[in-house]
Amino acid sequence: MFHRSRTKIMLSIMGSLILLFLITLALILLASYREIRQNNTEMLERYADLYYLGQPTVEQRAQEPEPNRTEEIAEDWNGPGQGSKPEKPPIDDRPDYQLSTFYAVAIADDGTVLASDNGEKDVHSEEELSEIAVELLEKEQTSGKYEKLSYIIRDKGGYTVVAFLDNTLADSSMNTLLHNFLLVGGVAIIVLFFISMYLSKQIIYPLEKNDRQQKQFISDAGHELKTPVAVIGANAELLSREIGANEWLSNIRYENERMGGLVKQLLDLSRAENAEVPMWNVDFSRIVTGETLAFESLAFDQGKTIINDIEDGIHITGNEAQLIQLTSILLDNAVRYSAGSEIEISLKSQAHMAMLAVTNEGDEIPPEKREHLFDRFYRIDEARNSEGQHYGLGLSIAKAVAGRHHGNISVSCHDGKIRFEASFPIKKEKN
Repeated sequence: MFHRSRTKIMLSIMGSLILLFLITLALILLASYREIRQNNTEMLERYADLYYLGQPTVEQRAQEPEPNRTEEIAEDWNGPGQGSKPEKPPIDDRPDYQLSTFYAVAIADDGTVLASDNGEKDVHSEEELSEIAVELLEKEQTSGKYEKLSYIIRDKGGYTVVAFLDNTLADSSMNTLLHNFLLVGGVAIIVLFFISMYLSKQIIYPLEKNDRQQKQFISDAGHELKTPVAVIGANAELLSREIGANEWLSNIRYENERMGGLVKQLLDLSRAENAEVPMWNVDFSRIVTGETLAFESLAFDQGKTIINDIEDGIHITGNEAQLIQLTSILLDNAVRYSAGSEIEISLKSQAHMAMLAVTNEGDEIPPEKREHLFDRFYRIDEARNSEGQHYGLGLSIAKAVAGRHHGNISVSCHDGKIRFEASFPIKKEKN
């Protein structure tokens, strides 16, 4: 049981650490990509806004930085192929502007390419940029991305400029960042795996040690008490034959019987948790039906009725004695503590699992108590459970039996009903 708990805790710790790492990685990459894209967009927009052919307007002059303001342009543009080369937009002194590569293509309203500027770089020819710009104008999108180029389209009054920003360097930087993060992340995940293994062992070891000592104590106590209880019972029987009816002797015999019941439950719990019992293909439907019939008379004496819905032919691999004990514990618990007159028991096959459910009416069990319901010696109502041979071990035994059979047991409360449900893998029949 604790081996499975250790594995679950290790996986939980590792999963949490890896998830935290991946979320951090995603946020860093997203923030970096968003910042780079926003910065590039702002630079491209400024470049497009300041681009002009010939004499700049008053508004364009006002937007120019003072150190780079064009004093005067010698001559105006006089038509395609006849005028001076278009003035490049003034660029701020910021390093990101200076290191970025901008291109521009000016196109007349009739579709004629007026000018093309490839930034004096051989990456894209002016003819290639002109073809791309004409193609983008046909798409009627004012901004976007074309392969490695970001673009923006501005109407300049009489002509349109398509401005480009080369993203090769930015994309390469992002790819390098992603590659390094994945490399570091792979190493970090391996390190986190070993850290989670170490932490899980440190967390589980004290609990595992305590549980092992408690199981050993229960086993030792059960075996040590078995003999004196038997001797007291035999001596009390002999003494009763000698002196006849006696109030004090009756009390001794009653308490000895209670002690004998506790010892039996301790030994049952020890066997269910520790002992290796033989397992074979058993008819679980027959077991549940038999125990239901056995408890019908007990329920009838208390004015209660057991309603059963048991599917035939459900087989599982298990120990018949322990499965009988589990069914008996659930039925006894329902008959003893049901607040209503009806108790429901069902056995169904669902998704290759045998689902045994026992339901009775009763007050809802608070969640904080529900969590400890299967703990050893735990009792919700001390006063009520002190009657008879009930010491808070029944549901612990049921849980141990379920775990021994690779199953699970749980409790739920809804609509004034308490439902205990145990599930087991179904034995596959061979054809």
